[in-house]
Amino acid sequence: MDSRTTVERTSDRELVTTRMIDGPARLVFEAWTKPDLMMRWWTPKSFGIAFLTCEIDARTGGSYRFVFGHPASEQPMAFFGRYLEVTPPVRLVWTNDEEEDGAVTTVTFDEKDGRTLVVVHDLFPSKAALDGAIESGSTGAWPEQFEALDHLLADLDTGQAPA
Repeated sequence: MDSRTTVERTSDRELVTTRMIDGPARLVFEAWTKPDLMMRWWTPKSFGIAFLTCEIDARTGGSYRFVFGHPASEQPMAFFGRYLEVTPPVRLVWTNDEEEDGAVTTVTFDEKDGRTLVVVHDLFPSKAALDGAIESGSTGAWPEQFEALDHLLADLDTGQAPA
């Protein structure tokens, strides 16, 4: 496990993930809000899923829709929601509307000396909803996702095309 990423249950309903990312807040924020960048890092390779489509309207009141494919599933999986707050390059808040008991996610980007502390707060509507997310394994992807984000930012910084 990547020791640079912490994932902690802070209450019955909240999971908080933190990671210091090697890159300025402006670029880290863009990686979360531009479809071409998001598609390069968001899906953990170990999960065996592929990003099929990515639509992002990153503005307060805007929406997003991510569609993934997996070899074990005949049907693609869609994840979607609304942006409740978009404050470049410091804060994003969105809903996870694909489930009735979807979480509200708040991400903050705090730049220090060219690096960015990313803090992700997932607030679930109930203890059972968070328990279910943890049991499904979906909350365990962050270390791998953040590692991919670091690689993407390094590639962007050097002008290289990501692999």
